[in-house]
Amino acid sequence: MKPFQYFILTILFWAFCVMPVQADRMEKAPKSIETLDVIEHPDTRLPLGLDFQDSTGKHVKLEDYFKKNRPVILSMNYSNCPMLCSLQLTALVRGLKDLEWSASQQFDFVSVSIDPKETYQRANLTKQKYFKEYNRAGTAAGWHFLCGEQAAITDLANAIGIQYKYIEERKEFAHPAVLVVCTPDGRISRYLYGVQFPEQTLKLALVEASEGKIGTTIDRFLLFCFHYDADSGRYAPTARNIMKIGGFATVFILTVVLIPYWRGRKGRHDSEMVQAQTLEKADGS
Repeated sequence: MKPFQYFILTILFWAFCVMPVQADRMEKAPKSIETLDVIEHPDTRLPLGLDFQDSTGKHVKLEDYFKKNRPVILSMNYSNCPMLCSLQLTALVRGLKDLEWSASQQFDFVSVSIDPKETYQRANLTKQKYFKEYNRAGTAAGWHFLCGEQAAITDLANAIGIQYKYIEERKEFAHPAVLVVCTPDGRISRYLYGVQFPEQTLKLALVEASEGKIGTTIDRFLLFCFHYDADSGRYAPTARNIMKIGGFATVFILTVVLIPYWRGRKGRHDSEMVQAQTLEKADGS
């Protein structure tokens, strides 16, 4: 590869790393959740011994979903939510459909209902709705919708740091829109907020949570270049790492490409000079 081609690749690399990240649309929070918050507990281990009921009516423990050596996307929603849960889960499915990775193969999704009155039959209907929307064959085993008693729901919400409350006059729950990406052993890796989950954000969050066990070398390289920006809800370029890589790339190009190239040119030039001098002497004689 010629030196100018390396130069072009370097420019493209820098342009990619510093390309602007589109900000999520910010909506004003409803009054019912203005006093609610998410108190993040990064790297906290979830209470995996909590008892729930899955969408078939089987009694399960939370730990049952953390024994497969793959990360878990965890949410706390409820099936009768009039708007927010549907917006959030629909956005998640759309983002996951753009991933080449599949539920039950590279990751699992677990939704725990915050409504203690929700039945497993209702949870099953919700599961079927989003699984149908996901529309990827052979992945049903990666979608889990759980319901349970109030004590288990409260313990899990407290461990995650999610605050919510029941609005009696509206007969509905006020709660934040947040997903929690967890490591395969049940620790909290990343909080993702809002109702937009771009493919790159989900991919990097899963690579991060898997601690490099899923994803290609390029995916791990991108994770090094980008850090999670809680304000925008996405992974944004991190200047320090980009500068490190840019410095390494500069040194690499200088030592491996340009210096040998310049030496080669100098050698050819010297050789041509010797030949010219030899010819001059031959002509003079």
